[in-house]
Amino acid sequence: MAGMPEMQTKYREQVVPALREQFNYTNPMMIPRIEKIVVNMGLGEAIQNAKIIDEAVEELIAITGQRPVVTRARRSIATFKLREGVPIGAKVTLRRHNMWQFLGRLIHVALPRVRDFKGISPKAFDGRGNYSLGVKEQIIFPEIDYDKISKIRGMNITIVTDANTDEEALALLTEMGVPFRK
Repeated sequence: MAGMPEMQTKYREQVVPALREQFNYTNPMMIPRIEKIVVNMGLGEAIQNAKIIDEAVEELIAITGQRPVVTRARRSIATFKLREGVPIGAKVTLRRHNMWQFLGRLIHVALPRVRDFKGISPKAFDGRGNYSLGVKEQIIFPEIDYDKISKIRGMNITIVTDANTDEEALALLTEMGVPFRK
């Protein structure tokens, strides 16, 4: 298939046979796959300054190649001076082609640029086969121009799989080349 991302090819040609052998799957539909990747930036400080949302949206477009949805407060919380409906974050849901490209860039380019990187924790699964990863700095992505950012912001990256157990999801992500700590 022309133009198939490298990670998707790797999934089809290496990961699927390896997982089939490891877990003795009889039906090819039983083999876990990555359904989507959600990149979320929570921006609590946007309550005081609305421009922060625009900056985050631009950064997420640069990182993911897709326009994010601005998330809004669901309820008012007086102690945080927060009113319902006020923009407090931005998130992108990546699927198919964009998802595979982003995963490849995350594993091969961004994560190795993290300071003192020893691998990511294999304990951050949610019990249903989804993996969440916190990134402290958006500058680990080469698409972000260090001189143009006003503030270092983190983001949450959630890899949603259709695996039934965390063990299967861990095997899937390990085969995909996600650098877990030993």
